[in-house]
Amino acid sequence: MSSNNNKEIQTIFKNSQEAEAFMISQFGKSESFDVNMKHIHIHNMDVFTININGLIDSQNYTQLLTNIQPTEEYKRNKFQSGKAKTNSGEKEQDEDHKEEEDSEKENSSPNEEQIQAEAEYFFVSFPFFAWEVQTSKDKLLTAIMSGQVAFITPSGIAFTADLRSYPGRNPEEPDNEKVIRGSRDGFTENIVQNTGLIRRRIRDTSLRFELHQVSTRSQMDVSLVYLKNLVNNEHLEFIRERLKDIKHDGLTMADKSLEEWLIKQGFHPLPFVRYSERPDIVAAHILEGHIAIVVDTSPSVILVPVTVFHHLQHAEEYRQAPAIGTIIRFLRFFGAFLSFFLLPLWFLIVKHPEYIPSFMDFIGINKKSSVPLLVQILAADIGIEFLRLAAIHTPTPLSTAMGLIAGIIIGQIAIDVGLFSAEVVLYTAVSAIFTFAIPSYELSVTIKIFRILLLLLTAAFGVNGFFIGILLTVFYMASLKPMKVPYLWPLIPFFPAAFAHVVIRYPMTNDSPRPFILGAKDRKRN
Repeated sequence: MSSNNNKEIQTIFKNSQEAEAFMISQFGKSESFDVNMKHIHIHNMDVFTININGLIDSQNYTQLLTNIQPTEEYKRNKFQSGKAKTNSGEKEQDEDHKEEEDSEKENSSPNEEQIQAEAEYFFVSFPFFAWEVQTSKDKLLTAIMSGQVAFITPSGIAFTADLRSYPGRNPEEPDNEKVIRGSRDGFTENIVQNTGLIRRRIRDTSLRFELHQVSTRSQMDVSLVYLKNLVNNEHLEFIRERLKDIKHDGLTMADKSLEEWLIKQGFHPLPFVRYSERPDIVAAHILEGHIAIVVDTSPSVILVPVTVFHHLQHAEEYRQAPAIGTIIRFLRFFGAFLSFFLLPLWFLIVKHPEYIPSFMDFIGINKKSSVPLLVQILAADIGIEFLRLAAIHTPTPLSTAMGLIAGIIIGQIAIDVGLFSAEVVLYTAVSAIFTFAIPSYELSVTIKIFRILLLLLTAAFGVNGFFIGILLTVFYMASLKPMKVPYLWPLIPFFPAAFAHVVIRYPMTNDSPRPFILGAKDRKRN
């Protein structure tokens, strides 16, 4: 960082004593055990330092402090009163005179010569590469609270050294995006580590990690990740403007809180962004022209803009041969389709047996229950949701036992006592399995909501209600345009070639252009 030598150095304090008083006014004096304030030496220059000990690399910091202790070598270039003396024959000041001079220095502003002398001494004496000069008190406080170590010289120059080491875990495969073959690493809660996982996969000089700090109190680090020579500038400016508009004291829920500010989803149940904890998935989207949003303290990366078909894709499709990947994709689309239609359609057929062909008589109910069929289906469907919630809050060693109790004992007893018919339990369970096959948890929950609404319309209006519910769902989804991108593209509006790439997993050697809807600057990939 020697390039800073030629820049004009700014002071934000009159002296280090003022800096200490300012920090005490902000953090308190001995009120927080993790805030360290000390006076140390950088060789022969007194400085005031402050850091948050839970956010720094203690080992490297200790080594740095060891390397800046006063040495015989620096006695020849001893720093006193803001000047670096080069003449070793000069006499040292008298102790009483020095104390008097120090007292005068506390009440006076440093001159330009003294400031430059201290800056030059720091440049030469500080044995660390990742340092920066802070130009305002707000920036200095933000740097300290993000884990950097601050050094304030006698003239009030504020330097920060990047010795951050956030507490966290090592990269591991995410539980909700597992693959049979492929990488086993995943994002963590450390934004620096996450950027490295992306850089490792995209070694392009046009890859940008644009850092923003949002909210007034938490000052959350948010990074916009994109390829400068590909990204749609309109989409990028949209995200930037929304980040600037955030006026809130903190985003404690990290990525989800940020999503609500960026997209302003309101009460729409459908997901307007895609989440991923896999670096390979995020890198693939960035190469297509998407924007990835990495939020500190969250292992999930936000991808925008997306359509509903992005939520139905999975990395496993690209880890298999194209033919196998296409079959897997067809099965997943078919499962999503059935998770929405199966229960309402079965209810309609049971209520109108005249629609059942003779060779499909088994679809009906063999043993009727005193409980209305609609109530049975709703109770069973909602009951599965309660089981899912219970599984989330149940410790892992007990979750298997809970599943056995709920699935076998309770289900069988409910059938035996006549609360549920066996067919209701069967079709509800099959519908739940189809729902679990959807890669996006957010979309699977939305489909369950739509399924219940379609079921209620079918129960109220019969065949007409069934088809009206389907039409209303399609019209609703077709009307959505998050970030001005049609949610059902390329189905509505219909783009045949693009839709073929959605349903078919083409070989990588195929010349597949980037999606038209992203507006990438260069659509060609080969």
